[in-house]
Amino acid sequence: MNKQSLQKFPDALLTWYDANKRLLPFRLHPDPYHIWVSEIMLQQTRMETVLPYFERFIQAVPSIEALANISDDKLLKLWQGLGYYSRAKNLKKAAVILCEQYGGQLPADTNELIKLPGIGPYTAGAIASIAYGKKIAAIDGNVLRVVTRLTANKGDIADKKTIAAVEKFVLKNMPEHRCGDFNQAMMEFGALICLPNTLPKCSECPLSFCCKAYINNLLDIIPVKTAKPNRKIEKKTVFIFAFEDEYALQKRPASGLLSSLFEFYNIEGHLSEAECKHFFIQQGIQADSIRPLPKAKHIFTHLEWHMQGYFVSLKHKPQCVTFVWAKKEEIQKIYSIPSAFKAYLQNL
Repeated sequence: MNKQSLQKFPDALLTWYDANKRLLPFRLHPDPYHIWVSEIMLQQTRMETVLPYFERFIQAVPSIEALANISDDKLLKLWQGLGYYSRAKNLKKAAVILCEQYGGQLPADTNELIKLPGIGPYTAGAIASIAYGKKIAAIDGNVLRVVTRLTANKGDIADKKTIAAVEKFVLKNMPEHRCGDFNQAMMEFGALICLPNTLPKCSECPLSFCCKAYINNLLDIIPVKTAKPNRKIEKKTVFIFAFEDEYALQKRPASGLLSSLFEFYNIEGHLSEAECKHFFIQQGIQADSIRPLPKAKHIFTHLEWHMQGYFVSLKHKPQCVTFVWAKKEEIQKIYSIPSAFKAYLQNL
């Protein structure tokens, strides 16, 4: 990018942003708490998914103090369906620290923000720049993609050198008086125009005049991203145990994957109906009827669950396993069930 193009770039980006930015609830009033919650929710999750969750969350938990005092079960229920539940748990842990050590306020200093659970350099930069106007870069996947294309940087976007080069570029071009807007403009531009893979909208791009990847026909190879290893596949058999108008749930362990959430009883491997009957005899479970359910799959970051399920009507509640028994309405309102079991929730 030559010096003349470099001078035009910030204005061109911000002009586009002012005309095209989405009207998002956390942009209307850039409250530090709202920005924090929205940025945590947007990690690994699409904007259209987050918006209804954000509005419902802020209505139920309107302040840092309220977040620090919310029960774990209520918190996880509010988060149900967003996935990556450690984000919610870290929000509460950080809220407790903020109330105890920071007077219930988010600090403006990124060095202090990064000390809080769940806040890394990107989230700290977003809070500091958007809420407090600090000249701090907020480098997410969108920004990495936009800048590596603008500068024709062929470094792997996971490499520290590439991330440092992108941060240097952002800070060099960030207007002192619109730091938060500039960070948001970069992210918004990546989300709406400079799309991943082979989908960038170059014909609509106001920055094509200074984009080295576009000028040099390098969009097919930039950004450079190392392929992820194949996910481990785990097979599971899921049982919906029903007795009269109640269904059996069990709580997952307090640590590990989907910790402290409720789930339907499940075991490793895929069992046939005949194998299920044999398993029930071994466990002392008396089934009145067994009905196969459709197969389902859930994808985690490094893991896939391949599930088959059975709806099992019971003659009586089994004593061999400690279950929580709940009616359909209670499950919907009270118990947090991870989206991994969404396909089976429909069978209640």
